[in-house]
Amino acid sequence: QMQLVESGGGLVQAGGSLRLSCAASGLTFRSYTMGWFRQAPGKEREFVAGSYWSGITTSYADSVKGRFTISRDNAKNTVYLQMNSLKPEDTAVYYCAARFQGPLGRNRYDYPYWGQGTQVTVSS
Repeated sequence: QMQLVESGGGLVQAGGSLRLSCAASGLTFRSYTMGWFRQAPGKEREFVAGSYWSGITTSYADSVKGRFTISRDNAKNTVYLQMNSLKPEDTAVYYCAARFQGPLGRNRYDYPYWGQGTQVTVSS
């Protein structure tokens, strides 16, 4: 089983940066595909970025590619989302998700393990 706790959210001006962290408690963290999703009010939860177990293979939503970077430290059981050049439309609750030995999918239903989310608000 996997337990996930996000941190690092907050209020930032447009153009600023934040780094989100997701701490996992599972003993087999390296066996999990990790993903970041976000959900804005009134919208569906959407895929943001994902990382295969190795951290080498990654995937990004078109809306964040070039601005966001997902990385992971398997020794620390932690996945990160570095967010640069933030825009007001990035405002959302960001969720960390995990899938055991799964492919790098973009469907939120592929991920059975979720954190509680961390709020990111980008002011204009």
